[in-house]
Amino acid sequence: MERRQKLTNEQWTELQHVIKSSKNADEVRRAQAIILINDHAPLSAITALTGYQKRQIYTLRSNYLEKGIDTIIDHRKGQPKELLTKAQRAQIVAAIQTKKPFEVDTSYQHYEYWTTGLLGAYIQQSYGVAYKSKTSHYLLFKQAKFTYHKPGRVYERRDEQEVKEWRIKAKKQLQQAWDDSDTVILTEDEMHLSTQTTVQKIWLPQGEYPKIEVSGKREARSIYGFLNIKEGKEHAFKTKWQNMYITAEIIPEIRKCYPGKKLLFVWDQAGWHKGSVAQDAIKRDGNIETIYFPTAAPDENPQEHVWKSGRSHVVHNEFIQDIDEATDKFVMFLNNTRFTYSLLGFSAAS
Repeated sequence: MERRQKLTNEQWTELQHVIKSSKNADEVRRAQAIILINDHAPLSAITALTGYQKRQIYTLRSNYLEKGIDTIIDHRKGQPKELLTKAQRAQIVAAIQTKKPFEVDTSYQHYEYWTTGLLGAYIQQSYGVAYKSKTSHYLLFKQAKFTYHKPGRVYERRDEQEVKEWRIKAKKQLQQAWDDSDTVILTEDEMHLSTQTTVQKIWLPQGEYPKIEVSGKREARSIYGFLNIKEGKEHAFKTKWQNMYITAEIIPEIRKCYPGKKLLFVWDQAGWHKGSVAQDAIKRDGNIETIYFPTAAPDENPQEHVWKSGRSHVVHNEFIQDIDEATDKFVMFLNNTRFTYSLLGFSAAS
């Protein structure tokens, strides 16, 4: 595994702004060279585009990582006049660190989080300064020790009122099932596992960065997962796809795990759950009840956390050459691990 420090999101964005906004060709070429070597572009291609040779490219990258944006600015043109004084910059940084946008001005009353656009408007309104490039805003955020984050996703079709009402109704049903020793509560979901390598952040000594081998072919398998909320036991099944026919085949398999018990399935409203063939299999069993999660609310399902744990322990940062071998390993991990995730306050740990 080759290790090389990678650009952070902030550094990548900073360089992109140089490329888009700078009128100095040398500054643009330096920024391009650093981004391209960061993305493992062939050296010959970088040289053809920028004119820099191997040694120059790596020196540019090293200097930038060590000293920052100042190393790619063309100092031959002279230092530009500072638009803000040191005291003004300190005031802005203090505002970012201690206040939310709606607290600095009533015109931002609907904004709880800072963005580059809001910061630019605040600076122009307060100090009469308008930066041409967002790079200056990024540097102020960096000075305030802020980092860039994407907000968590909320699905467009999600209805919070529906979710709230579902929680109240479902909790009553779950309480009855929880108190009945002959009823097994199973939260269910499916996942898609492919040969496309997934990555997650890992901790390494500063200055080192790992490279993960990835596959050029695309193969996939599906996994049906049932989490026993009372016991924390997982039942995972490998399949080639997920549809109502396969769901109908899986139901007798999960029944084998609990002969004679009443099963309560808590799952989403996917077509392969509500489809006629799957529903016929439930009727044939004769001792299965179902609760459907509200629309677009996967966060309510503990099985989602099971998938996340499995990916983290088994397939993240791994080169998947044999999809069946990888899926079998994934399923084995799930079926041999206890998960005490909670469903509306009910869990094996309670």
